[in-house]
Amino acid sequence: MIALVSALNMRKMLRDNVLVRKIVGIETAGSLNILFSDKTGTITKGQLEAVTFVDGEVREYKSCSDVIGEIGKLLSLSIHHNTDAVITGEGRKMKIIGGNATERAILSYAASTSVDLSVAKISSIPFNSANKYSASYIEGEYNLTLIKGAPEKIIDRCRTCYDSDGKVIPLDKREELEKKISSLAERAIRVLAFAVSSQKIEGDVLPDGEWTLVGIIGIRDEVRPESITAIREVQGAGVQVVMITGDRKDTAVAIAKEAGIIQQESDIVLTSEELGKLSDDEVRDKMNSIRVVARALPSDKSRLVRIAQEMNLVVGMTGDGVNDSPALKKADVGFAMGGGTEVAKEAGDIVILDDNFNSIKQAILYGRTIFNSIRKFIIFQLTINVSAVMISFVSPLLGKENPLSIVQILWVNLVMDTLAALAFGGEPALERFMKEKPKRRDENIISRSMRTSIETGGLWTFAMSMVFLMTPLVVPYFRADENAKYLMTGYFTFYIFMAAFNAFNARTDQLNLFDNIGKNHGFWRIILLIIVVQVLMADFGGDVLRCYGLAPKEWVIVTVLAFTIIPVDLIRKLIVGKKEDQE
Repeated sequence: MIALVSALNMRKMLRDNVLVRKIVGIETAGSLNILFSDKTGTITKGQLEAVTFVDGEVREYKSCSDVIGEIGKLLSLSIHHNTDAVITGEGRKMKIIGGNATERAILSYAASTSVDLSVAKISSIPFNSANKYSASYIEGEYNLTLIKGAPEKIIDRCRTCYDSDGKVIPLDKREELEKKISSLAERAIRVLAFAVSSQKIEGDVLPDGEWTLVGIIGIRDEVRPESITAIREVQGAGVQVVMITGDRKDTAVAIAKEAGIIQQESDIVLTSEELGKLSDDEVRDKMNSIRVVARALPSDKSRLVRIAQEMNLVVGMTGDGVNDSPALKKADVGFAMGGGTEVAKEAGDIVILDDNFNSIKQAILYGRTIFNSIRKFIIFQLTINVSAVMISFVSPLLGKENPLSIVQILWVNLVMDTLAALAFGGEPALERFMKEKPKRRDENIISRSMRTSIETGGLWTFAMSMVFLMTPLVVPYFRADENAKYLMTGYFTFYIFMAAFNAFNARTDQLNLFDNIGKNHGFWRIILLIIVVQVLMADFGGDVLRCYGLAPKEWVIVTVLAFTIIPVDLIRKLIVGKKEDQE
């Protein structure tokens, strides 16, 4: 059933940019309690844009072309020769490829202001998410190590900076610079610092000694408008959303507030350093209030997943890099980004093709839809099973042979298994599913409402079967013969018709049995197929199917008695609904 329902929904999910790699992942997605989400490209647009440059004397330049003189040359060198991104083409055909999104944004900022200097890159240290910096050593007209990275990693090592004439002066405006960085962060602009050193790189180690600050570049990534709505809906579904980002704390808080992740004073924001100082028990105590983890390391993701699972929470994790793969594997549902690495996609259960948080919301909705479809199938199937077992057990005790032959039971099996799976597998994804509470890990798949539906339907089918077979209320209306073959034909048809009518009861918990039924065309086709095949069996089955045709009056009795399961279940829904409202 799970395979059929998932297969039927996978095409729909693909249209919503959700590629399911592991079938179990999508069903589990509907039961998430907590979701750890990346920021860049998922909550934000992922279209990074460098918007400002600030030098060591806290002078701000809106455009890279405004930075002239010696400091302009050093900035151009720092951007063009300490990156994995490259420029291809010229003019309107110019494109920036390679590197990560941050490097492409910075190179785009300085693409038109490249300074023609004769230098060559001798060695480099690639960016590392743990160290949060990259560096390159160049020789030629300038013999320098160019360093780029998180401000807290770079500025503390700088004792000097460049003035407007390009002369090295003491870095006296450190406090003003920090205030400027904080001011930019409050506007959701994150910054990267650039520095230079006259010493060479030794292996993968940055040069010793003091560095000279070139300045900081501010980068902006706007929040996706649809992410704000999707986050609100996911939170309304009872899923705690935690944003994990490499940004500094101020920037992360600004974006989290704009996205609706932080809403209350009690919401907790931690940096990787602060998280590392907390014991597992302390993190466990704070887990329900954590909303943002800034300056996060890949190891933080794995730790958070482990602790959340120890709290019996169903955990989702997003990721796109090689370093994210352990956390993606460890999580109950790993959401790999379509623009990420192949390693991350292999580790994930679901691939979000457009890297959009809205698509993660859709995955959760489809997960809940599939789980509800499975529950509907179980109601339908167990109602038939309960009644069939009771009839098969009681009939011999009352001196009657089993009213269903082996071949007829095979048809009943086909109706309640394969055909039912196809009928319920096409149920639409309804937005009201997002208002349900997440399912607990230890929650029984059969809820109280399901149990009452199965018991009511099974007992009513059994009771009506006994009325049909053994009472003068029905028997005299069928043509009499020695083997009661017309009565048995009528009973077989009654049993299948009652199962078909009960499918309408099982497919919705609403009193309106036609609720959104137009969105599941397969349901209509399957029910119609069952009824048509049953009519043909009843009229033309012969000795093989033990069916000998029915007269018009007998068809009316069969149909009316089978239809009684609909009002009976409607009464049950009214009673159960009132009890749930009182609770």
